[in-house]
Amino acid sequence: MYRIRRRSLLLAAAATPAAAAVPARAASGGHRDRPLVIGHRGAAGWRPEHTAAAYTYGAQTGADWIEPDLVPTKDGVLVVRHENEISQTTDVASHAEFADRRTTKTVDGRSVTGWFTEDFTLAELKTLRAVERLPAVRNRNTVFDGRDRVLTFQEVVDLARKLSRTHGRTIAVFPETKHPTYFRSIGLELEPRLAAAVRRNRLGPRECVIQSFEPTSLQRMTGLGLPLWQALGTTGGPYDLPSTTYQDMMTPAGLARIAEYADWIGPDKSSLTGTSLLTDAHAAGLRVGPYTFRSENQFLPPEFRRGTGPNDFGDAFAEYALYYDLGVDAVVTDFPDLAVIARRG
Repeated sequence: MYRIRRRSLLLAAAATPAAAAVPARAASGGHRDRPLVIGHRGAAGWRPEHTAAAYTYGAQTGADWIEPDLVPTKDGVLVVRHENEISQTTDVASHAEFADRRTTKTVDGRSVTGWFTEDFTLAELKTLRAVERLPAVRNRNTVFDGRDRVLTFQEVVDLARKLSRTHGRTIAVFPETKHPTYFRSIGLELEPRLAAAVRRNRLGPRECVIQSFEPTSLQRMTGLGLPLWQALGTTGGPYDLPSTTYQDMMTPAGLARIAEYADWIGPDKSSLTGTSLLTDAHAAGLRVGPYTFRSENQFLPPEFRRGTGPNDFGDAFAEYALYYDLGVDAVVTDFPDLAVIARRG
């Protein structure tokens, strides 16, 4: 289990060139003057999310990790989409041959209508093309609509390794298990498939960190020897633990419980302002990587907004500086290039 080997990995990281050891170093404690930059869905601010173009641009501009969200196909292949409902991120609605696949399902207690990855084989999904999920916010990204196919997790691993060779530094993958309880209920468990991919590719702690909002999903992955990241919401609680709230998990007692199986927490960035969460998490031995940093005014605190348009860019550099000064260990961002520039000071 990764946490048992924390001390030895820290010593190993200290003896390894920094460019080759970024993910392991951060999982073991991190350098406070150099927080990690994690490309959220690649570089979703500049390219349609979860595409080869987004991951490539994120790596080119300095992202240390790239994030693929994982959902399964009907034939059990892990593919990379933010949600299993794909009408917002692909051109599936324009495919007449799939019109009868549109349906309504209950996913994590919510009624969702659309087209779902678990109703398509991989071959069928490969006929679709990715589109910008937020065209009204990021109209500039729509120029890339239709250029990229849906990727498998294996393709993202292969791409990350290719990009690592190209740029001379390790670029880690940061997969998230999406709706794991739901997929377990329909016979498409995510964890065994992810574990098989980790073992098949011999992914170590420098190349892969696994995240989930569901604690039981992470606990199923503890035998892989990889760092684990407990994501935390702002309201409600994890779907797999209905009697637990995210607020409970962010107390000192809750953080101590997380530290029994995980190495990181990933709270919403708002959870760190005016609270002791960062200090409490560090005291529990957990690293902290808040999400999601975006540059448009509507996603920035009022004091960092510029102009009147909600989709205009505000002072994103000031927000990064604020959180870097707080001592976070990573930032999860749609704009990894800006986070890297801000990190230089």
